[in-house]
Amino acid sequence: MDNNGINKPLFSFEFYPPQTPEGVEKLAATRKQLAAFHPDYFSVTFGAGGSTRERTLEVVQQIKAEGLEVAPHLSCIGSTRENIRSILQTYQQLGIKRIVALRGDLPSGMATTGEFQYANELVSFIRAQTGEHFHIEVAAYPEVHPQARSAHDDLVNFKRKAAAGADSAITQYFYNADCYFHFVEECRKLGVTIPIVPGIMPIVKFTQLARFSDMCGAEIPRWIRRTLEGFGDDSESVQEFGMDVVTRLCEKLLAGGAPGLHFYTLNQAGPALEIWKRLGL
Repeated sequence: MDNNGINKPLFSFEFYPPQTPEGVEKLAATRKQLAAFHPDYFSVTFGAGGSTRERTLEVVQQIKAEGLEVAPHLSCIGSTRENIRSILQTYQQLGIKRIVALRGDLPSGMATTGEFQYANELVSFIRAQTGEHFHIEVAAYPEVHPQARSAHDDLVNFKRKAAAGADSAITQYFYNADCYFHFVEECRKLGVTIPIVPGIMPIVKFTQLARFSDMCGAEIPRWIRRTLEGFGDDSESVQEFGMDVVTRLCEKLLAGGAPGLHFYTLNQAGPALEIWKRLGL
């Protein structure tokens, strides 16, 4: 038993719903490659304000039809109780057992959040509607949610989600293992005992990573940023260095008792598979 309360590490891969027929084909090939490694489940994101709702459902149905476990994301921003209830019923009928419940981002030009304001309200609603049917995952922010007033406020918000009925959490990606271990320790001090799985973002393109990180508040440590900047357009060196950094991070997390790893794949199999192989999983 590790310090997060789980016996066997859980491994999962995250996809986003493709927008084009080519994207659908590419994702099917990616899924096939990753499925060969028998992850515990795949998760599928849900666009801002539910903008990918239909496409999320399509991908979820495809994965389920392939006999694989899948966890759809569900975001409460821009959602009504009625449409969340209807989505939950659909997922129950499909035999889905796991859901990732998030607040989600407010799309540009959208003034109000909808009938739910925070993720803990969505978690409570799912529990009230479906009892214990779903294993509910929520988000965690080891480096503090970019909109939180303070680190303590962010911890209290996380505790609220756990108290509302969340079973486990997946973190925003990070590259500093200490921030994860510190976050877990602070949660335990507050009496939050649910497993907290680190989210892992392979480093493939520096400009893309820098843009994502600026948006979501994930810190790229200065030594990593400066090294990546120094490679310029040498994408091979960027990827090789990124692979080393992320593999070492994963090794440190698992050795320190992390209950598993959740890979943000960006619908590519290669980087996650290479890390997986290097870890000898």
